[in-house]
Amino acid sequence: MNPLRPDTLIRNPNGKPIEACVMVDCSATRLWDMVGQFAHFDVFIPALAHIEMTGTGVGALRTKFFRDGHCVVEQLNSRDEQAMHMTWTMIYNTLGLARLWAAISVEALGEHCSKVTWTLIAEPRDTAQEGFESFVQGFANSALENVRRLLS
Repeated sequence: MNPLRPDTLIRNPNGKPIEACVMVDCSATRLWDMVGQFAHFDVFIPALAHIEMTGTGVGALRTKFFRDGHCVVEQLNSRDEQAMHMTWTMIYNTLGLARLWAAISVEALGEHCSKVTWTLIAEPRDTAQEGFESFVQGFANSALENVRRLLS
């Protein structure tokens, strides 16, 4: 009989990074105050009905409830308030994703101009799923356009 060994179902996804980026006419601090709040993505993603948090800081879990009934659970991997960036990993979903890793970062371009970049690496559960990359790209682009609209 083989002894039990440590294992996990959580693995980083493989694939080409998908990046969305917008410039916003506001300070980097103001932009980070919106997109850097792991518990409050529902502020700029209209498809989210609400978010529930378990824990705080690195290691915290967020459960995102979508208006269409879908659900996603993600874990905060890293967050740097001074550098204005964070990363997270999806650990459960009903969207048909196999794996997802994401990062968001804010960069000051001037006193009243800044840039937010959202990078995602995702794998569909069904590798033959057509339009997957364009769906993820469109979702991220739309969310960041909402950020620009809300802060401009």
